[in-house]
Amino acid sequence: MDQVVVTRDENIATVALNNPQRLNALNKPTWARLGEVLRELSADDALRCVVLRGAGDKAFAAGADIAEFATERADAKQAKVYGGLIHQTMQSVAQCKHPTVALIKGACVGGGLEIAACCDMRICGESSKFGVPINKLGLTMGYGELAGLLALVGRAVALEILLEGRVFGAAEALQKRLVNRVVADDQVETEAYAMARRIAAGAPLVARWHKQFTERLSVRADVAPAEWDQGFACFDTADYREGVAAFTGKRVPKFSAQ
Repeated sequence: MDQVVVTRDENIATVALNNPQRLNALNKPTWARLGEVLRELSADDALRCVVLRGAGDKAFAAGADIAEFATERADAKQAKVYGGLIHQTMQSVAQCKHPTVALIKGACVGGGLEIAACCDMRICGESSKFGVPINKLGLTMGYGELAGLLALVGRAVALEILLEGRVFGAAEALQKRLVNRVVADDQVETEAYAMARRIAAGAPLVARWHKQFTERLSVRADVAPAEWDQGFACFDTADYREGVAAFTGKRVPKFSAQ
């Protein structure tokens, strides 16, 4: 099964995360393919807009595929390589030449929220859920993942989302400016593609320039290599091992700050 499916309707492309049986959980092949797809679409001057979504109606993406942590993110060294891949993909989404619209149904959690935050616009249904509950897994959101969320909602809200690790509803997501618009669940596709068509009807060079100008005016911190590596130090901690074990064992973790 293709991890990422691309379809086109004239000058609008749809990119679907395609793992509906696992709520479109994100694994390493998905991250790699999503980055490739966005770079390919960005280079296509015939396009005017890209819609990102999850396959099915239950999730945009429900976060990382925890099942692969033991083999792909077992320690800081592995996590740094994996984190570099995620960062490249996030950059491919954020720097796509064409405007991007996140069509959000159901859960938009963890890595799913990180991807949506890198899109230019976000439309969700009334029953959609948001959050980044990684504090319960004993791991951090690295610099490469945090940049999009911080640029979207600012310091106070980003810290609230990360420190509480709470999952919340669409109305609160709108209040926090995580999404641009909340509509009835059965109208999400209609409204997202209506937005995409309005964008596609505009002057494409102007849309690209506006993306460039807003990115240039956004504050982006320069992160030194040593600081970058701190984003993966959590993978060498006992708390990370306890968090993953508790998640897979469906129990409450007991963290030791070690």
